[in-house]
Amino acid sequence: MNLRSRLADIDARISDAARAAGRDSSELTRIVVTKFHPVDLVEELAALGVTDVGENRQQEVTAKRAAYDGGPLRWHFIGQAQTNKARAIRAVADVVHSVDRVRLADALHAAAPEGDTAPLDVLLQVNLTTDTGRGGVAPVDVEALAQHVRAQCPSLRLRGVMGVAPLDEAPASAFARLAESSAVVRGVDRAATWISAGMTGDFVEAIAAGATHLRIGSAITGPRPTHG
Repeated sequence: MNLRSRLADIDARISDAARAAGRDSSELTRIVVTKFHPVDLVEELAALGVTDVGENRQQEVTAKRAAYDGGPLRWHFIGQAQTNKARAIRAVADVVHSVDRVRLADALHAAAPEGDTAPLDVLLQVNLTTDTGRGGVAPVDVEALAQHVRAQCPSLRLRGVMGVAPLDEAPASAFARLAESSAVVRGVDRAATWISAGMTGDFVEAIAAGATHLRIGSAITGPRPTHG
């Protein structure tokens, strides 16, 4: 299938999953992850009506956004973020999905351009594994991080939570825990309703668990180019 066909196929599957879950597919935002693909592909996606793209690495999103010559897009940073790259990330990302610690939240807040009153949309990444070395805040610490963002980082707009289902667990149970963290964050800010969850292999379960933002890559873009 070509790019248009792959996009249509995924959108049909998203609609089917939403219907099965008793949800309206218009509530869902499909983010196309363009990691390692050239900016030309991003421009093709925009020409096909895509409005949201995701990138994992700061250097890549910085380069692509500078080279991009297409219609309006919302750029999502979905990879692990280093505090020393917060300024560069804030300069190019419209949404950051991977805020998982106070220092990163503070760095993104401090990187707000002087005189710019537009807030940066952020989600708290929740670690859904038992491996403390993985990215994400521990579920027990989600509330404290949400409170910090709300109280101490006025240039950030808390939107909700993000999570990645572990490979060694049924996605449904992992996403159920993410939904619990979402409820905790909504207790801090009732407008923080976004749940970023679900990739190619598990977006059906994510939709059933309440996901609002789906991060889908190669099922739409095709195989990633070899990256050295």
